[in-house]
Amino acid sequence: MAPAAAVAASIPSGAAFAGGSLPLAVLVALVACLFTASCVAELARELPAAGSVATYAARGLHPTVGFLVGWAYVFVEMLVPPLLLLQLGFTAAGTLHAEWASGPADLWWPWSLVGTVVIAAAGYLGVRASARFGTVLGVFEILVFLVFAVLLIVRAGSANTLSVFGTSHTADGYPGAAGVLAGSVYTVLAFSGFEAAAPLAEETRDPRRTMHRAVLGAALGIGAFYVLTTYAMTVYFGPDRFATFGVSGGASWEGVARASYGLFWVLVFLAVVNSTIANANACANVSTRTAFALARIRVLPRLLATLHPRHRSPVAGIAVQAAVAVAAVLGLGFGYDPVTAFLLLATVVVTVVVGVYIVVNLSCAGHFLRSRRAALKPVRHLLFPALGIAAFVPALLTAAGLPVFDFVTELTAPVSYAGPVVGVWMAVGVVVLLVLIRRHPERIAETARVHLDEYDLAAQRRDGIVPR
Repeated sequence: MAPAAAVAASIPSGAAFAGGSLPLAVLVALVACLFTASCVAELARELPAAGSVATYAARGLHPTVGFLVGWAYVFVEMLVPPLLLLQLGFTAAGTLHAEWASGPADLWWPWSLVGTVVIAAAGYLGVRASARFGTVLGVFEILVFLVFAVLLIVRAGSANTLSVFGTSHTADGYPGAAGVLAGSVYTVLAFSGFEAAAPLAEETRDPRRTMHRAVLGAALGIGAFYVLTTYAMTVYFGPDRFATFGVSGGASWEGVARASYGLFWVLVFLAVVNSTIANANACANVSTRTAFALARIRVLPRLLATLHPRHRSPVAGIAVQAAVAVAAVLGLGFGYDPVTAFLLLATVVVTVVVGVYIVVNLSCAGHFLRSRRAALKPVRHLLFPALGIAAFVPALLTAAGLPVFDFVTELTAPVSYAGPVVGVWMAVGVVVLLVLIRRHPERIAETARVHLDEYDLAAQRRDGIVPR
Protein backbone atom coordinates (compact mmCIF):
# COMPACT_ATOMS: atom_id res chain seq x y z
CA MET A 1 0.00 0.00 0.00
CA ALA A 2 1.07 3.63 -0.46
CA PRO A 3 -0.15 5.52 2.62
CA ALA A 4 1.50 8.90 2.01
CA ALA A 5 0.69 8.97 -1.70
CA ALA A 6 -2.91 7.98 -0.96
CA VAL A 7 -3.34 10.69 1.68
CA ALA A 8 -1.81 13.40 -0.50
CA ALA A 9 -3.00 12.40 -3.97
CA SER A 10 -5.83 9.86 -3.87
CA ILE A 11 -8.15 10.58 -0.95
CA PRO A 12 -8.49 14.33 -1.76
CA SER A 13 -10.32 13.36 -4.97
CA GLY A 14 -13.29 12.53 -2.76
CA ALA A 15 -13.40 16.08 -1.36
CA ALA A 16 -15.17 17.36 -4.47
CA PHE A 17 -18.22 15.35 -3.34
CA ALA A 18 -17.92 14.85 0.40
CA GLY A 19 -16.40 18.25 1.13
CA GLY A 20 -15.75 18.70 4.85
CA SER A 21 -17.49 15.39 5.53
CA LEU A 22 -14.58 13.57 3.87
CA PRO A 23 -13.48 11.97 7.18
CA LEU A 24 -16.89 10.25 7.32
CA ALA A 25 -16.48 9.15 3.69
CA VAL A 26 -13.09 7.62 4.52
CA LEU A 27 -14.62 5.85 7.53
CA VAL A 28 -17.39 4.45 5.30
CA ALA A 29 -14.76 3.28 2.80
CA LEU A 30 -12.82 1.61 5.62
CA VAL A 31 -15.88 -0.34 6.78
CA ALA A 32 -16.64 -1.35 3.19
CA CYS A 33 -13.07 -2.55 2.61
CA LEU A 34 -13.06 -4.50 5.85
CA PHE A 35 -15.80 -6.76 4.48
CA THR A 36 -13.54 -7.81 1.60
CA ALA A 37 -10.43 -7.81 3.80
CA SER A 38 -12.21 -10.25 6.11
CA CYS A 39 -12.92 -12.55 3.14
CA VAL A 40 -9.32 -12.39 1.91
CA ALA A 41 -8.05 -13.04 5.44
CA GLU A 42 -10.32 -16.06 5.85
CA LEU A 43 -9.15 -17.51 2.54
CA ALA A 44 -5.50 -16.71 3.25
CA ARG A 45 -5.79 -18.74 6.46
CA GLU A 46 -7.56 -21.61 4.73
CA LEU A 47 -5.45 -21.62 1.55
CA PRO A 48 -1.92 -20.26 2.15
CA ALA A 49 -0.56 -20.22 -1.40
CA ALA A 50 1.63 -18.02 -3.57
CA GLY A 51 -1.22 -18.06 -6.09
CA SER A 52 -3.38 -16.21 -3.51
CA VAL A 53 -6.43 -14.76 -5.30
CA ALA A 54 -6.08 -17.23 -8.20
CA THR A 55 -6.05 -20.18 -5.80
CA TYR A 56 -8.99 -18.75 -3.84
CA ALA A 57 -11.10 -18.41 -7.00
CA ALA A 58 -10.08 -21.88 -8.20
CA ARG A 59 -11.13 -23.48 -4.90
CA GLY A 60 -14.19 -21.36 -4.24
CA LEU A 61 -15.62 -21.18 -7.76
CA HIS A 62 -13.83 -23.20 -10.47
CA PRO A 63 -10.23 -23.72 -11.68
CA THR A 64 -11.00 -21.91 -14.95
CA VAL A 65 -12.06 -18.84 -12.95
CA GLY A 66 -8.89 -19.22 -10.89
CA PHE A 67 -6.78 -19.16 -14.05
CA LEU A 68 -8.50 -16.03 -15.38
CA VAL A 69 -8.16 -14.27 -12.01
CA GLY A 70 -4.47 -15.16 -11.91
CA TRP A 71 -4.04 -14.02 -15.52
CA ALA A 72 -5.64 -10.66 -14.69
CA TYR A 73 -3.84 -10.25 -11.35
CA VAL A 74 -0.34 -10.88 -12.74
CA PHE A 75 -1.02 -8.39 -15.53
CA VAL A 76 -2.29 -5.64 -13.28
CA GLU A 77 0.30 -6.10 -10.53
CA MET A 78 3.06 -5.85 -13.14
CA LEU A 79 1.60 -2.49 -14.17
CA VAL A 80 1.54 -1.05 -10.65
CA PRO A 81 5.33 -0.49 -10.40
CA PRO A 82 5.47 1.52 -13.67
CA LEU A 83 2.40 3.46 -12.50
CA LEU A 84 4.19 4.44 -9.31
CA LEU A 85 7.51 5.04 -11.04
CA LEU A 86 5.76 7.53 -13.32
CA GLN A 87 4.40 9.28 -10.22
CA LEU A 88 7.90 9.28 -8.73
CA GLY A 89 9.26 10.85 -11.90
CA PHE A 90 6.81 13.69 -12.39
CA THR A 91 6.57 14.43 -8.65
CA ALA A 92 10.34 14.74 -8.25
CA ALA A 93 10.84 16.71 -11.47
CA GLY A 94 7.92 19.06 -10.84
CA THR A 95 8.89 19.82 -7.25
CA LEU A 96 12.55 20.43 -8.07
CA HIS A 97 11.53 22.70 -10.95
CA ALA A 98 9.27 24.67 -8.60
CA GLU A 99 12.17 25.21 -6.21
CA TRP A 100 14.85 25.80 -8.81
CA ALA A 101 13.50 27.15 -12.08
CA SER A 102 16.69 26.12 -13.86
CA GLY A 103 15.76 22.46 -13.29
CA PRO A 104 13.79 21.19 -16.32
CA ALA A 105 10.22 20.23 -15.43
CA ASP A 106 10.18 17.51 -18.09
CA LEU A 107 13.27 15.66 -16.82
CA TRP A 108 11.17 13.04 -15.07
CA TRP A 109 12.44 9.82 -16.62
CA PRO A 110 15.84 9.54 -14.81
CA TRP A 111 13.99 9.39 -11.47
CA SER A 112 11.73 6.65 -12.77
CA LEU A 113 14.68 4.59 -14.01
CA VAL A 114 16.52 4.97 -10.69
CA GLY A 115 13.41 3.72 -8.92
CA THR A 116 13.27 0.71 -11.24
CA VAL A 117 16.84 -0.25 -10.35
CA VAL A 118 16.14 0.13 -6.61
CA ILE A 119 13.09 -2.16 -6.57
CA ALA A 120 14.77 -4.72 -8.84
CA ALA A 121 17.79 -4.87 -6.50
CA ALA A 122 15.55 -5.22 -3.44
CA GLY A 123 13.60 -8.04 -5.09
CA TYR A 124 16.78 -9.82 -6.21
CA LEU A 125 18.07 -9.98 -2.61
CA GLY A 126 15.00 -11.98 -1.55
CA VAL A 127 11.74 -11.42 0.23
CA ARG A 128 13.33 -10.82 3.66
CA ALA A 129 15.48 -7.97 2.36
CA SER A 130 12.65 -6.62 0.22
CA ALA A 131 10.16 -6.74 3.10
CA ARG A 132 12.57 -5.01 5.48
CA PHE A 133 13.23 -2.33 2.88
CA GLY A 134 9.51 -1.77 2.40
CA THR A 135 8.91 -1.69 6.15
CA VAL A 136 11.56 0.96 6.75
CA LEU A 137 10.19 3.15 3.97
CA GLY A 138 6.62 2.60 5.16
CA VAL A 139 7.42 3.55 8.76
CA PHE A 140 9.07 6.77 7.59
CA GLU A 141 6.17 7.97 5.48
CA ILE A 142 3.58 7.07 8.11
CA LEU A 143 5.53 8.85 10.86
CA VAL A 144 5.90 12.01 8.77
CA PHE A 145 2.16 12.23 8.11
CA LEU A 146 1.23 11.28 11.68
CA VAL A 147 3.43 14.08 13.04
CA PHE A 148 1.96 16.47 10.50
CA ALA A 149 -1.58 15.39 11.44
CA VAL A 150 -0.93 15.99 15.15
CA LEU A 151 0.49 19.44 14.38
CA LEU A 152 -2.61 20.28 12.32
CA ILE A 153 -4.97 19.13 15.07
CA VAL A 154 -3.11 21.18 17.67
CA ARG A 155 -3.01 24.24 15.40
CA ALA A 156 -6.76 23.88 14.66
CA GLY A 157 -7.49 24.36 18.38
CA SER A 158 -11.13 25.22 18.96
CA ALA A 159 -11.91 24.40 15.32
CA ASN A 160 -11.65 20.69 16.13
CA THR A 161 -15.11 19.21 15.71
CA LEU A 162 -16.74 15.83 15.34
CA SER A 163 -19.26 17.35 12.91
CA VAL A 164 -16.92 16.26 10.08
CA PHE A 165 -18.11 12.73 10.85
CA GLY A 166 -21.62 13.86 9.94
CA THR A 167 -23.21 14.89 6.64
CA SER A 168 -23.49 18.64 7.19
CA HIS A 169 -20.33 19.70 5.31
CA THR A 170 -20.75 17.98 1.94
CA ALA A 171 -19.99 19.80 -1.32
CA ASP A 172 -22.60 21.88 -3.15
CA GLY A 173 -24.74 19.72 -5.39
CA TYR A 174 -24.10 16.57 -3.33
CA PRO A 175 -26.15 17.05 -0.17
CA GLY A 176 -26.10 14.76 2.86
CA ALA A 177 -25.52 11.05 2.48
CA ALA A 178 -25.27 11.31 -1.33
CA GLY A 179 -22.10 13.38 -1.07
CA VAL A 180 -20.59 11.09 1.57
CA LEU A 181 -21.28 7.96 -0.47
CA ALA A 182 -19.88 9.55 -3.63
CA GLY A 183 -16.75 10.59 -1.74
CA SER A 184 -16.37 7.11 -0.26
CA VAL A 185 -16.39 5.53 -3.74
CA TYR A 186 -13.38 7.64 -4.69
CA THR A 187 -11.59 7.11 -1.37
CA VAL A 188 -12.19 3.33 -1.32
CA LEU A 189 -9.64 3.04 -4.11
CA ALA A 190 -6.92 4.27 -1.72
CA PHE A 191 -7.32 1.03 0.26
CA SER A 192 -6.36 -1.28 -2.61
CA GLY A 193 -3.36 -3.38 -1.67
CA PHE A 194 -4.50 -4.76 1.67
CA GLU A 195 -4.43 -8.24 0.11
CA ALA A 196 -0.83 -7.91 -1.09
CA ALA A 197 0.61 -9.95 1.80
CA ALA A 198 -1.25 -13.08 0.67
CA PRO A 199 1.10 -14.08 -2.22
CA LEU A 200 3.99 -14.26 0.29
CA ALA A 201 2.33 -17.11 2.21
CA GLU A 202 4.85 -19.75 1.16
CA GLU A 203 7.76 -17.59 2.35
CA THR A 204 6.18 -16.80 5.71
CA ARG A 205 6.50 -18.44 9.11
CA ASP A 206 3.21 -19.95 10.30
CA PRO A 207 1.26 -18.58 7.31
CA ARG A 208 -2.19 -19.79 8.40
CA ARG A 209 -2.02 -17.47 11.38
CA THR A 210 0.27 -14.75 10.03
CA MET A 211 -1.50 -14.14 6.71
CA HIS A 212 -4.88 -13.65 8.42
CA ARG A 213 -3.40 -11.05 10.75
CA ALA A 214 -1.43 -9.34 7.99
CA VAL A 215 -4.39 -8.79 5.67
CA LEU A 216 -6.81 -7.58 8.35
CA GLY A 217 -4.07 -5.61 10.09
CA ALA A 218 -3.18 -3.79 6.87
CA ALA A 219 -6.78 -2.72 6.24
CA LEU A 220 -7.43 -1.71 9.86
CA GLY A 221 -4.10 0.02 10.47
CA ILE A 222 -4.03 2.01 7.25
CA GLY A 223 -7.74 2.78 7.59
CA ALA A 224 -7.19 4.33 11.01
CA PHE A 225 -4.25 6.30 9.57
CA TYR A 226 -6.40 7.60 6.69
CA VAL A 227 -9.22 8.64 9.03
CA LEU A 228 -6.86 10.49 11.40
CA THR A 229 -4.92 12.35 8.72
CA THR A 230 -8.06 13.30 6.78
CA TYR A 231 -9.72 14.55 9.96
CA ALA A 232 -6.65 16.63 10.84
CA MET A 233 -6.46 18.39 7.48
CA THR A 234 -10.23 18.92 7.31
CA VAL A 235 -10.53 20.70 10.66
CA TYR A 236 -7.36 22.73 10.02
CA PHE A 237 -8.26 23.81 6.48
CA GLY A 238 -11.93 24.36 7.32
CA PRO A 239 -14.80 21.90 6.74
CA ASP A 240 -17.01 24.37 4.89
CA ARG A 241 -14.36 25.14 2.25
CA PHE A 242 -12.81 21.69 2.03
CA ALA A 243 -14.57 20.91 -1.26
CA THR A 244 -11.83 23.03 -2.92
CA PHE A 245 -9.04 20.89 -1.45
CA GLY A 246 -6.99 18.96 -4.02
CA VAL A 247 -3.63 17.44 -4.89
CA SER A 248 -1.64 20.55 -5.83
CA GLY A 249 -1.37 24.26 -5.15
CA GLY A 250 -2.07 26.00 -1.86
CA ALA A 251 -5.11 23.84 -1.12
CA SER A 252 -3.15 20.59 -0.88
CA TRP A 253 -1.04 18.74 1.66
CA GLU A 254 2.20 20.11 0.28
CA GLY A 255 0.70 23.59 -0.10
CA VAL A 256 -0.46 23.67 3.53
CA ALA A 257 2.94 22.39 4.68
CA ARG A 258 4.73 25.13 2.71
CA ALA A 259 2.46 27.89 4.00
CA SER A 260 2.26 26.84 7.64
CA TYR A 261 5.37 24.87 8.57
CA GLY A 262 8.22 26.18 6.41
CA LEU A 263 10.68 23.47 5.45
CA PHE A 264 8.40 20.73 6.82
CA TRP A 265 7.08 20.50 3.25
CA VAL A 266 10.38 18.81 2.35
CA LEU A 267 9.51 15.90 4.64
CA VAL A 268 6.04 15.69 3.11
CA PHE A 269 7.57 15.63 -0.36
CA LEU A 270 10.10 12.95 0.64
CA ALA A 271 7.33 10.88 2.25
CA VAL A 272 5.30 10.90 -0.99
CA VAL A 273 8.38 10.00 -3.08
CA ASN A 274 9.28 7.32 -0.56
CA SER A 275 5.70 6.02 -0.75
CA THR A 276 5.91 5.46 -4.50
CA ILE A 277 9.10 3.40 -4.14
CA ALA A 278 7.81 1.36 -1.20
CA ASN A 279 4.54 0.56 -2.95
CA ALA A 280 6.29 -0.28 -6.23
CA ASN A 281 8.58 -2.63 -4.29
CA ALA A 282 5.62 -4.36 -2.62
CA CYS A 283 3.69 -4.78 -5.87
CA ALA A 284 6.77 -6.17 -7.60
CA ASN A 285 6.84 -8.84 -4.89
CA VAL A 286 3.17 -9.60 -5.53
CA SER A 287 3.49 -9.82 -9.32
CA THR A 288 6.61 -11.99 -9.29
CA ARG A 289 5.21 -14.40 -6.67
CA THR A 290 1.89 -14.77 -8.47
CA ALA A 291 3.72 -15.32 -11.77
CA PHE A 292 5.94 -17.89 -10.01
CA ALA A 293 2.87 -19.76 -8.75
CA LEU A 294 1.31 -19.92 -12.21
CA ALA A 295 4.61 -20.80 -13.91
CA ARG A 296 5.20 -23.60 -11.38
CA ILE A 297 2.06 -25.34 -12.64
CA ARG A 298 3.01 -24.44 -16.25
CA VAL A 299 0.12 -22.18 -17.17
CA LEU A 300 2.71 -19.42 -17.63
CA PRO A 301 6.21 -19.97 -19.08
CA ARG A 302 8.26 -22.21 -16.81
CA LEU A 303 11.09 -19.67 -16.86
CA LEU A 304 9.12 -17.43 -14.46
CA ALA A 305 9.44 -20.13 -11.77
CA THR A 306 13.26 -19.87 -11.78
CA LEU A 307 14.63 -19.16 -8.29
CA HIS A 308 18.01 -17.72 -7.32
CA PRO A 309 20.04 -20.51 -5.67
CA ARG A 310 21.00 -18.36 -2.67
CA HIS A 311 18.35 -15.68 -2.20
CA ARG A 312 15.46 -17.92 -3.35
CA SER A 313 14.00 -14.95 -5.21
CA PRO A 314 12.18 -15.46 -8.55
CA VAL A 315 14.97 -13.85 -10.57
CA ALA A 316 13.42 -14.39 -14.02
CA GLY A 317 10.16 -12.84 -12.86
CA ILE A 318 12.06 -9.89 -11.38
CA ALA A 319 13.88 -9.36 -14.69
CA VAL A 320 10.58 -9.48 -16.60
CA GLN A 321 8.99 -7.08 -14.10
CA ALA A 322 11.87 -4.61 -14.53
CA ALA A 323 11.65 -4.86 -18.32
CA VAL A 324 7.87 -4.26 -18.28
CA ALA A 325 8.38 -1.27 -15.97
CA VAL A 326 10.98 0.36 -18.22
CA ALA A 327 8.95 -0.29 -21.38
CA ALA A 328 5.69 1.03 -19.89
CA VAL A 329 7.28 4.07 -18.23
CA LEU A 330 9.27 5.21 -21.27
CA GLY A 331 6.77 4.09 -23.92
CA LEU A 332 3.67 5.64 -22.37
CA GLY A 333 5.51 8.52 -20.69
CA PHE A 334 7.01 9.76 -23.94
CA GLY A 335 4.09 8.62 -26.10
CA TYR A 336 1.71 10.84 -24.12
CA ASP A 337 3.17 12.54 -21.05
CA PRO A 338 3.93 11.08 -17.60
CA VAL A 339 0.75 12.37 -15.94
CA THR A 340 -1.53 11.09 -18.72
CA ALA A 341 0.34 7.77 -18.73
CA PHE A 342 -0.16 7.60 -14.96
CA LEU A 343 -3.91 8.15 -15.28
CA LEU A 344 -4.21 5.53 -18.03
CA LEU A 345 -2.35 2.89 -16.01
CA ALA A 346 -4.22 3.83 -12.83
CA THR A 347 -7.55 3.26 -14.57
CA VAL A 348 -6.41 -0.14 -15.87
CA VAL A 349 -5.11 -1.15 -12.43
CA VAL A 350 -8.14 -0.05 -10.44
CA THR A 351 -10.60 -1.62 -12.87
CA VAL A 352 -8.93 -5.03 -12.65
CA VAL A 353 -8.17 -4.95 -8.92
CA VAL A 354 -11.74 -4.03 -7.98
CA GLY A 355 -13.01 -6.80 -10.27
CA VAL A 356 -10.67 -9.25 -8.55
CA TYR A 357 -11.99 -8.16 -5.13
CA ILE A 358 -15.54 -8.90 -6.25
CA VAL A 359 -14.54 -12.38 -7.43
CA VAL A 360 -12.67 -13.03 -4.16
CA ASN A 361 -15.81 -12.18 -2.19
CA LEU A 362 -17.73 -14.71 -4.27
CA SER A 363 -14.92 -17.23 -3.77
CA CYS A 364 -15.08 -16.89 0.00
CA ALA A 365 -18.75 -17.81 0.03
CA GLY A 366 -18.18 -20.57 -2.53
CA HIS A 367 -15.26 -22.13 -0.64
CA PHE A 368 -17.11 -22.46 2.64
CA LEU A 369 -20.34 -23.60 1.00
CA ARG A 370 -18.64 -26.21 -1.18
CA SER A 371 -15.67 -27.49 0.81
CA ARG A 372 -15.85 -26.26 4.40
CA ARG A 373 -19.55 -26.40 5.27
CA ALA A 374 -18.72 -27.52 8.81
CA ALA A 375 -16.70 -24.33 9.39
CA LEU A 376 -19.25 -22.04 7.71
CA LYS A 377 -20.13 -18.91 9.67
CA PRO A 378 -23.08 -17.19 7.95
CA VAL A 379 -22.09 -13.64 8.92
CA ARG A 380 -18.40 -13.93 8.12
CA HIS A 381 -18.64 -16.18 5.06
CA LEU A 382 -21.94 -15.14 3.46
CA LEU A 383 -23.05 -11.69 4.70
CA PHE A 384 -19.59 -10.05 4.56
CA PRO A 385 -18.93 -11.24 0.98
CA ALA A 386 -22.32 -9.86 -0.11
CA LEU A 387 -21.61 -6.52 1.56
CA GLY A 388 -18.12 -6.44 0.05
CA ILE A 389 -19.53 -6.95 -3.43
CA ALA A 390 -22.14 -4.23 -2.85
CA ALA A 391 -19.37 -1.83 -1.77
CA PHE A 392 -17.08 -2.49 -4.73
CA VAL A 393 -19.59 -2.54 -7.61
CA PRO A 394 -19.98 1.29 -7.49
CA ALA A 395 -16.18 1.61 -7.28
CA LEU A 396 -15.81 -0.62 -10.35
CA LEU A 397 -18.31 1.47 -12.34
CA THR A 398 -16.56 4.66 -11.23
CA ALA A 399 -13.11 3.37 -12.17
CA ALA A 400 -14.39 2.30 -15.60
CA GLY A 401 -16.04 5.70 -16.13
CA LEU A 402 -19.50 4.21 -16.64
CA PRO A 403 -21.94 7.04 -15.73
CA VAL A 404 -24.44 4.91 -13.84
CA PHE A 405 -24.33 7.41 -10.96
CA ASP A 406 -24.43 11.19 -11.35
CA PHE A 407 -21.04 11.59 -9.64
CA VAL A 408 -19.23 9.36 -12.16
CA THR A 409 -17.19 11.23 -14.75
CA GLU A 410 -17.13 9.65 -18.20
CA LEU A 411 -13.55 8.90 -19.27
CA THR A 412 -11.93 10.63 -22.25
CA ALA A 413 -9.10 9.43 -24.51
CA PRO A 414 -6.49 8.17 -23.87
CA VAL A 415 -7.63 7.24 -20.35
CA SER A 416 -10.75 5.68 -21.89
CA TYR A 417 -8.48 3.17 -23.63
CA ALA A 418 -8.13 1.38 -20.28
CA GLY A 419 -11.31 -0.63 -20.84
CA PRO A 420 -10.30 -1.96 -24.26
CA VAL A 421 -6.79 -2.74 -22.94
CA VAL A 422 -8.26 -4.84 -20.14
CA GLY A 423 -10.71 -6.44 -22.57
CA VAL A 424 -7.97 -7.44 -25.02
CA TRP A 425 -5.80 -8.89 -22.23
CA MET A 426 -8.68 -10.95 -20.87
CA ALA A 427 -9.62 -12.11 -24.39
CA VAL A 428 -6.05 -13.37 -24.83
CA GLY A 429 -6.41 -15.10 -21.47
CA VAL A 430 -9.56 -16.86 -22.62
CA VAL A 431 -7.74 -18.09 -25.74
CA VAL A 432 -4.84 -19.39 -23.62
CA LEU A 433 -7.35 -21.01 -21.27
CA LEU A 434 -9.10 -22.82 -24.14
CA VAL A 435 -5.77 -24.07 -25.50
CA LEU A 436 -4.73 -25.36 -22.09
CA ILE A 437 -8.10 -27.06 -21.52
CA ARG A 438 -7.71 -28.82 -24.85
CA ARG A 439 -4.06 -29.81 -24.47
CA HIS A 440 -3.22 -29.77 -20.76
CA PRO A 441 -6.40 -29.73 -18.64
CA GLU A 442 -4.46 -30.96 -15.60
CA ARG A 443 -2.56 -27.66 -15.48
CA ILE A 444 -5.76 -25.66 -15.11
CA ALA A 445 -6.87 -28.02 -12.33
CA GLU A 446 -3.62 -27.27 -10.49
CA THR A 447 -4.58 -23.62 -10.01
CA ALA A 448 -6.51 -24.94 -6.99
CA ARG A 449 -3.44 -26.67 -5.57
CA VAL A 450 -2.09 -25.51 -2.18
CA HIS A 451 1.56 -26.55 -2.18
CA LEU A 452 2.11 -25.86 1.52
CA ASP A 453 -0.36 -28.64 2.34
CA GLU A 454 1.99 -31.04 0.54
CA TYR A 455 5.03 -29.62 2.30
CA ASP A 456 3.30 -29.98 5.67
CA LEU A 457 2.41 -33.59 4.88
CA ALA A 458 5.99 -34.34 3.82
CA ALA A 459 7.32 -32.87 7.06
CA GLN A 460 4.85 -34.89 9.15
CA ARG A 461 5.88 -38.07 7.36
CA ARG A 462 9.53 -37.24 7.89
CA ASP A 463 8.95 -36.71 11.60
CA GLY A 464 6.89 -39.90 11.96
CA ILE A 465 3.65 -38.06 12.76
CA VAL A 466 1.79 -39.75 9.89
CA PRO A 467 2.65 -43.00 8.06
CA ARG A 468 4.98 -42.81 5.08
